[in-house]
Amino acid sequence: MPSGIDLLVTEEILSGLSGNSRPLLRELDLQSVVDSTNAEALRRIAAGVGPGLVCVAEQQTAGRGRRGRDWVSPFAGNLYLSVVWEFARGATALDGLSLAVGVAVTDALARCAVADVKLKWPNDILHQGAKLGGILIEVVGGTTGSCQVVIGIGINVNMPDSAAEEIDQNWTDISRITRTTPGRNELLAALLDELLPMLPAFEQEGFAAWRARWSERDAYAGCPVVVHSGPQRMAGIARGVNDAGALLLDAGGEVQTLHGGEVSLRLDT
Repeated sequence: MPSGIDLLVTEEILSGLSGNSRPLLRELDLQSVVDSTNAEALRRIAAGVGPGLVCVAEQQTAGRGRRGRDWVSPFAGNLYLSVVWEFARGATALDGLSLAVGVAVTDALARCAVADVKLKWPNDILHQGAKLGGILIEVVGGTTGSCQVVIGIGINVNMPDSAAEEIDQNWTDISRITRTTPGRNELLAALLDELLPMLPAFEQEGFAAWRARWSERDAYAGCPVVVHSGPQRMAGIARGVNDAGALLLDAGGEVQTLHGGEVSLRLDT
């Protein structure tokens, strides 16, 4: 391997966890190469794993983003992780979960001196309009009763230019926005330290408890946007989100409430 490479080390990650988060981590599964950490987590669920599993990989060969996009995942350059959690009230209680996860991610980055990170509804992490990371949530189970959730997070830390040629949108990484790039072990520990305690709290309180903090980080608040939902196209002004995490779109004075799924949001330029 190249000299100076910043490999993930289980002991370093665990040592960065606080007393609030460490008991919630049942297993840290750190692998060199997987197809996708979300896919690996789903396989582990099928094999009977419970909540608190965190799958992490140095590289993904088939990383997945939202709406079927590939997630460029070079070796030991970025962070790729998936967290398994269980929610007793089913998928109907998960409205706004990806937004609350985004708040936890921005809090973790701020702890590591990565400032001015914004959130784009429903699951993108931005810096000065460029994509820094993303969130992909997949649910196993029904709309009522217990369900298991895989929360996938990808953060660009030190993206090689050669790998970035495959990215089809404006992007950035931590090494480009900070003078001193924090180590990946430090970053991952901070992410888990913010995310793990948030999950049981979210089940009790719902997204409403995170709405104000998400709104502070809303990259498109008050901006003209275009929303694509399948063949439909709607233009308007982004007016934030409601307590369920749905986008509020002001279309000619009439506020539309839009939920996630296959909805795509873009600035109207």
